[in-house]
Amino acid sequence: MGVVTTIQRFSLSDGPGIRSTVFFKGCNMRCAWCHNPETLLAQSQLHLYPEKCTGCGACLAVCPSGARRAGENGIEQISALCTACGACAAVCFSGALSVSGTEMSVEEILNEVLQDRAYYERSGGGVTISGGEVLAQPEFALELLKALKAEGVSTAIETNFCFPFPLIETLLPHIDLFMIDLKLLDETAHKRWTGLSNRLVLQNIEALDQTGKPFIIRTPLIPGVNDNSAEIARIAEFLSAFKHLEYYEMLNFNPLGASKYKSLGIENPFESARPLGGEALRELSGAAEIHLTKIRLG
Repeated sequence: MGVVTTIQRFSLSDGPGIRSTVFFKGCNMRCAWCHNPETLLAQSQLHLYPEKCTGCGACLAVCPSGARRAGENGIEQISALCTACGACAAVCFSGALSVSGTEMSVEEILNEVLQDRAYYERSGGGVTISGGEVLAQPEFALELLKALKAEGVSTAIETNFCFPFPLIETLLPHIDLFMIDLKLLDETAHKRWTGLSNRLVLQNIEALDQTGKPFIIRTPLIPGVNDNSAEIARIAEFLSAFKHLEYYEMLNFNPLGASKYKSLGIENPFESARPLGGEALRELSGAAEIHLTKIRLG
């Protein structure tokens, strides 16, 4: 069994062709700009959207821990008592309550993603495992990847690649494409913004290239962090030596996780940040093109 936040079908941005993306829960990094904050912790979490609450009181009757109560200003949440069991969300038809994180078996995931097998075959797509961080649940990832390959489904993973390479090697035979985040080349800056050194990431990319496996490198463009030509040029220069790099993709800042931060009651350091404009994107693309020819903007 593994912990999954969601399965997104008919995805066009998580690898080639039409894909289903399985989002694992739990991550070893703490990127300050994460747009999927619900995937950071391994355990289930309750999301609160009080503006959607109709005050029906259905949640009060089913909460086993007494975390929901009627107050002077409507229904209140006592977070210290909440176990994120999901009982309240199951009866909340207004969408004011939801739970992220569900234990699923490989068989349950296959039952869902194999419904779209015909689309994978016609489009050259498949199934991508993302997160959170795939490698944070290595045994479950291996089991799922093996099952997908046994069904003849093309596989890919999206990963920060910050785990020992021997662990990655156990998954290699069952992965057709790696999509790897490289957020910063400078180790000190990387540790400041993600909580971890990037030394292992860089070493793993070099080791992966030697295996002959195809991979894509992605850099999320974060205002005030790495959205400058010098940093992008350094990353592109590092990547220019690799033979099996499919292409380098720069991903514009994604502000869509703001509502998730609020629903979880956690601080969003990049709440006021916005995506880069066209001129800035062209400048960064030009900096990368000095060293690389295969570049994409996402």
